[in-house]
Amino acid sequence: MKDKIESIIDRYNGIEKLMADQDVLSNLDKLKDLAKEYKQLEPIVMAGKKYIKILNQIVDCESIIDTDDSELKELAYEELVINKQRKLELEKELKIILLPKDPLDNKNIILEIRAGTGGDEAALFAADLFRLYSHFSEKYNWDKKLIASNEIGIGGFKEVIISLKGDGAYGMLKYESGVHRVQRVPDTETGGRVHTSAATVAVLPEAEEVDVEINDTDLKIDTYRASGAGGQHVNKTESAIRITHTPTGLVVTCQDESSQHKNRASALKVLRSRLLANQKEKAAAERAAERKSLVSTGDRSAKIRTYNFPQGRVTDHRINFTSYRLSEIMNGDIEEIIEQLKIAEQQEILSAEMT
Repeated sequence: MKDKIESIIDRYNGIEKLMADQDVLSNLDKLKDLAKEYKQLEPIVMAGKKYIKILNQIVDCESIIDTDDSELKELAYEELVINKQRKLELEKELKIILLPKDPLDNKNIILEIRAGTGGDEAALFAADLFRLYSHFSEKYNWDKKLIASNEIGIGGFKEVIISLKGDGAYGMLKYESGVHRVQRVPDTETGGRVHTSAATVAVLPEAEEVDVEINDTDLKIDTYRASGAGGQHVNKTESAIRITHTPTGLVVTCQDESSQHKNRASALKVLRSRLLANQKEKAAAERAAERKSLVSTGDRSAKIRTYNFPQGRVTDHRINFTSYRLSEIMNGDIEEIIEQLKIAEQQEILSAEMT
């Protein structure tokens, strides 16, 4: 491991020198790529320097133990035990940092939220989840754009689709895909009875044309008049688009843009992202079967989390993680859950590699 760490440190130092070079400074694309790599290597270099320092201290302790000075030998033994324990801890930390990164983690995302079982209460919960992820994205200054929505009159959503653009968006929110369940007393419930409703969340890496090839011959495109809010223009022109991908049967509709051309572009973006997500989920399901993964199963129909309002509790069923910070979580404070899921997946991958 030491040789690998030293090689990474050399690369890190080399990038630092390159970023001060005038030729590189005048090439913004090159500078951006180098800065991105520099940032990615930084946590490895920080931990790696500590690791190399500990290795050198172990060598020093062992050399002192070989001397005849009994007092120094006793001190060196004590320090050696501490350093060897620290070495094991740093090796574990470095193994996690050095795990192959998901190449899709830096992608922007298409976020789809759909009301499930529970009628109007499920639609209201879908709107709550929409606000949760909106607040989360605002904290990181991500760009948010509404692609499609199907509202109900009381402020809920049967379906809402948005795009989120920001650094590491997919890597942060990819664990949110699945069925979210809510237990609470609806406003319309006069008897105080707790109802259980659900909504499905799909987090799709935004696909570029180079990621997924779509043949025009595989598409069936229909236009129709948009419905819902939007004024006379929305209802009198056939600006809404429905695209059917015949090989897979996937159907995407979009009517929230002002023109047919914009709706077609948005619908194709969603279709491309769904196709890429399907490819990824198939691969994830195969990997999960191999290592019995609980975190990344690739199954968007799996129940992943329960929000219990009477108890103020949120439980993620994949890792048996429970928090009593329901109010904060509903306002987008989900970093703790994301971090626990990341750690669980990293441990799964490490365990799989050791077997």
